[in-house]
Amino acid sequence: MKKIDGLIAAAFAAYNPDGSVNLALIPAIVDQLLEQGMKGVFVCGTNGEGPSLSVEERMQIAEAYMKAAEGRLLVFIHVGHSAINEARRLAAHAQQIGADYISAVSAFYFKPSSVQVLVESMAEIASAAPNTPFYYYHIPHVTGLQIDMLEFLSLAEEAIPNFAGVKYTASTIHEYQSCLHYKDGKFDILFGYDELLLPALAVGAKGAIGSTYNYAGKLYNQVIAHVAENKWEEAEKLHFEAVRMVGLLVKYGPIPTQRALMKVAGLDLGEPRLPLRSLSAESSSKLDQDLEKLQFMQLVARL
Repeated sequence: MKKIDGLIAAAFAAYNPDGSVNLALIPAIVDQLLEQGMKGVFVCGTNGEGPSLSVEERMQIAEAYMKAAEGRLLVFIHVGHSAINEARRLAAHAQQIGADYISAVSAFYFKPSSVQVLVESMAEIASAAPNTPFYYYHIPHVTGLQIDMLEFLSLAEEAIPNFAGVKYTASTIHEYQSCLHYKDGKFDILFGYDELLLPALAVGAKGAIGSTYNYAGKLYNQVIAHVAENKWEEAEKLHFEAVRMVGLLVKYGPIPTQRALMKVAGLDLGEPRLPLRSLSAESSSKLDQDLEKLQFMQLVARL
């Protein structure tokens, strides 16, 4: 299987005023991703509020992205669910509609008791879509699963015939590098921490999946271009602008802040579902002031 080279945007959920899923906005989201230079889209993951959506809604969103992408973007469908049978339904549906890849996070309420059990769980899900490449979604700060990823790779390659790689959303760059080198780079290890993209590139990353790529993709693509040209000083300076912006996500809350940034970028995604909330009027005003100081969105617009 060919490895992914470039950036995949983890799409945000969009809602109508009545709280229903806004499928009509998805073509505009896809067009904006293409304009940002994205290679693909990751659907119904953390930023897409997958855990807050019904299975039927997730299927509708997946279908809408497949239709809107029309082969212009790679489409990852996140099929993880706390109930494995529901995850299998989502996986089978993703294969039916022609998704390029599927991915699943571990169950995070009743957690696997070992790496072996985690692999067995992922194998059950992946087997429902045997002809579609499967990526494990490693995000320990959400799932609470601190596991040895090299052990996971060793077990997964035997248990999951369509295992293609990992969406590695963790700050442990040394382990990420080890995964890249596992069996001479046998698997595709996509990096998932946007603010650490430059260090990941330094140890060999080629592909990445992230949320801030939705509205700042041009900046990150320029960082990648600088690295390719061995212009590390320029890459570091530009990457630091992204690091400063990510500081605002920490300050005000990752998903609410980024939904506000998407509105600044021209796409109003509506109100998120509980337990998420949009920024308060006070926080929105302070965010606007901080953004003005950073001039981040203006920088992205000039690229």
